[in-house]
Amino acid sequence: MELNRRTVIAGATAAGIAAGAGGTAHAAGGSRPVKELFGSLTDGTKVHRWSLANGGTRLKVLSYGGIVQALEISDRRGRYANVSLGFDNLADYVSSSPYFGALVGRYGNRLDKGRFTLDGRTYQLSVNDGENTLHGGAQGFDKRVWDVEPFVKGTDVGLYLRYTSADGEMGFPGTLRTKVTYTLTRHGDWRIDYEATTDRATVVNLTSHVYWNLAGESSGTVYDHQLAIEASRFTPVDAGLIPTGELARVAGTPFDFRRAKSVGEDIRVPHQQVLYGQGLDHNWVLDKGITSRPEHIATLRDPSSGRTLRIATNEPGLQFYSGNFLDGTLTGSGGSVYRQGDGLCLETQHFPDSPNQPAFPSTVLRPGRTYRTSTVHSFDV
Repeated sequence: MELNRRTVIAGATAAGIAAGAGGTAHAAGGSRPVKELFGSLTDGTKVHRWSLANGGTRLKVLSYGGIVQALEISDRRGRYANVSLGFDNLADYVSSSPYFGALVGRYGNRLDKGRFTLDGRTYQLSVNDGENTLHGGAQGFDKRVWDVEPFVKGTDVGLYLRYTSADGEMGFPGTLRTKVTYTLTRHGDWRIDYEATTDRATVVNLTSHVYWNLAGESSGTVYDHQLAIEASRFTPVDAGLIPTGELARVAGTPFDFRRAKSVGEDIRVPHQQVLYGQGLDHNWVLDKGITSRPEHIATLRDPSSGRTLRIATNEPGLQFYSGNFLDGTLTGSGGSVYRQGDGLCLETQHFPDSPNQPAFPSTVLRPGRTYRTSTVHSFDV
């Protein structure tokens, strides 16, 4: 019989849970998040790490980039592991990180040639991915220090993260006031709620860039993980990984995850789209579309540990990136070198390059309106 994760947690001793985290045990309902100094930037700005736990999930978050530095959950035997790739020091996040665990914005994913036209005016953005803009430009939200405020509300614990992006930052119009809420529920779910307002028309597409390895961040590739995505279409890309505008059917292609299959099953198939991405690095068009509340869209499971991640969102798209560009030059928090496929990203989002694709769902935010999206990560065994 395979027990669910909440049964495993309930059966574990408080002493065992505490030993796994190297700290204090947390019952359902959690306790107030703990703050510690993680490091300082070259200009002297201090970066703190916040540790919070609830319902058997433990989360460590940096004020730099809103980065998830670690996310720890148990396996079917009650053994804990950090399932998020990252570093054990600030310097590597500043100099070398491929967006490990980061909040990305003002526009997650790619914008063709780093520009777009809005209300008759063309804006040129910071270009940092060949001739394109990726994840907000060279100094996106992942490289900013966020104001962090902890909270405990009933049985939930969490953090409010706030950052104000000035008009013209990275070339984007409008002063954007952003608030992101990380919540751990009493069931151990990690929920992200994004909010933003602007004083000028702009474009916004915020997401989280956690690299998942449910076997543990230093355990090798995720190619044996089983993944299911509730999407019948995806957005093909050109050689620069910019969407062509087509909404292609996944049937008969390596992009068909409507039924769970291993991540590595078709990753070496000589399909032109796989060759462009050097693996999988595409946006899936979710069958549910935009919804008023988060709905289930994907399940990731590691057969060896039994750890399972379920994702729900109200967003219309999911970027699945199979860690293709991890090349053995980075050493992770567990002391192992990260190589291709050692982690994967499941980024809930609006579509890449939407401001330049009129047929895609709009990412325009205007004064007087509030940008709101939510994503929930649920863990089980």
